[in-house]
Amino acid sequence: MNRRDLLNNFGMGLGAIALCDLMNPSKVRAAEDDALLPSGHFPARAKRVIYLFQSGGPSQMDLLDYKPLLNEKHGEQLPDEVRGTQRLTGMSGNQSSLPLVGSPFKFAQHGEAGLWMSDQLPHTAKIADDLCVINSMYTDAINHGPGVTHMQTGSQFPGRPSIGAWLNYGLGRENENLPGFIVMTTKDKGGQPLVSRYWGNGFLPARHQGVRFRSGPDPVLYLNNPDGITRETKLEMHNALNQLHHIQQEQTVDPQIETRIAQYEMAFRMQTSIPEATNCADEPDHIFKLYGEPSRQPGTFAANCLQARRLAERGVRFIQLYHPGWDHHGGLPGGIKKQTEETDQASAALVMDLKQRGLLEDTLVIWGGEFGRTNYCQGKLSGGNFGRDHHPRCFSLWMAGGGVRGGMAHGQTDPYCYNIVDKPVHVHDFHATLLHLLGIDHERLTYRFQGRAFRLTDVHGHVVEEILA
Repeated sequence: MNRRDLLNNFGMGLGAIALCDLMNPSKVRAAEDDALLPSGHFPARAKRVIYLFQSGGPSQMDLLDYKPLLNEKHGEQLPDEVRGTQRLTGMSGNQSSLPLVGSPFKFAQHGEAGLWMSDQLPHTAKIADDLCVINSMYTDAINHGPGVTHMQTGSQFPGRPSIGAWLNYGLGRENENLPGFIVMTTKDKGGQPLVSRYWGNGFLPARHQGVRFRSGPDPVLYLNNPDGITRETKLEMHNALNQLHHIQQEQTVDPQIETRIAQYEMAFRMQTSIPEATNCADEPDHIFKLYGEPSRQPGTFAANCLQARRLAERGVRFIQLYHPGWDHHGGLPGGIKKQTEETDQASAALVMDLKQRGLLEDTLVIWGGEFGRTNYCQGKLSGGNFGRDHHPRCFSLWMAGGGVRGGMAHGQTDPYCYNIVDKPVHVHDFHATLLHLLGIDHERLTYRFQGRAFRLTDVHGHVVEEILA
């Protein structure tokens, strides 16, 4: 008997499994995760994603889409031929006057490509040559709940799997001791509520949903052992519970039982891996300086960005950060300043930090919200204080690394920043491109549910080839 036959037959094949894990652990872990496409449909340009979601709808013409015409026509009425028959929200649809509002911020060109950016993004301006700014994004949703749900799940209606859940299902985990999909939210921020369906698994098995990390000593609730329970005792309890689950599985074939077994095993391993991954005390002072002083305070956006880099280093495939507070129906000038003070330096630092560690090449970083803002004032225009309503017809986001071309602006809006005039990118196109960068054909990553094959892009979506490096 040769060695291969011995390993295949000894201990019901456990020897062969052990050898495969030693020689190629990622494939074994993918199989354990029941990954559909452990190696993707084609070579991937990105291995992981860090999505810096700016909840509330950042104003594109005050940050990334320079429109001097609005300053020239400040206070004039929005022309009927520009608006056309497009719907408005109930918050400004009944206004008798829709006065145009120019940006109170100064714009300048940055980087070799001359990307336009507001003076409220001084740190982001430093990484202009790494950014692909898409100024021609558009969506179907006009309110926050459907808007965020659409951006995160590909549908305005609750119940569909989120992006991270699809990736977890399709590609599995890279690190057997950490979840493949982790979510963090900025602590003590107001604004529209962030509900768990934004990182939910929908109809996919529950093990694919996002694991939320909270600020403080216990990032994952109920992970640590209660007082008086040792790790050895917990292991005995875990093994006994697994035996009971396997007995039940033999009697009743239920995929939920397999999910529970996998989740209990993951939770036990996370008791060691999570404290190590979330302990930033070993970071040098120059790193905290790079991300900004708030990065020393758990739960801030800056601290979450630093944490995201640590998780990316450890092979977490999809890391989602939520930062609310961008819903500026009033007091926009002051509100924008506050938001950018909290996010600008850390967002840029994350890209710089990944780049200096050689991780940006295969890490896709995304910054953006669920829709844009109107070019007209919501309510009465009074002095320098104003607000902007929701606007789904055009908005901006940026991407960096992970196979995306840097130093470019894609798409163009009209001089009023109301309609797209060149290279529109729908939410489904955005998702198709994201999956493509990860080596996935968006039309082939499907899950059959209620008699239909579902996918992240539904029945739409085209890869935006122009932004690929």
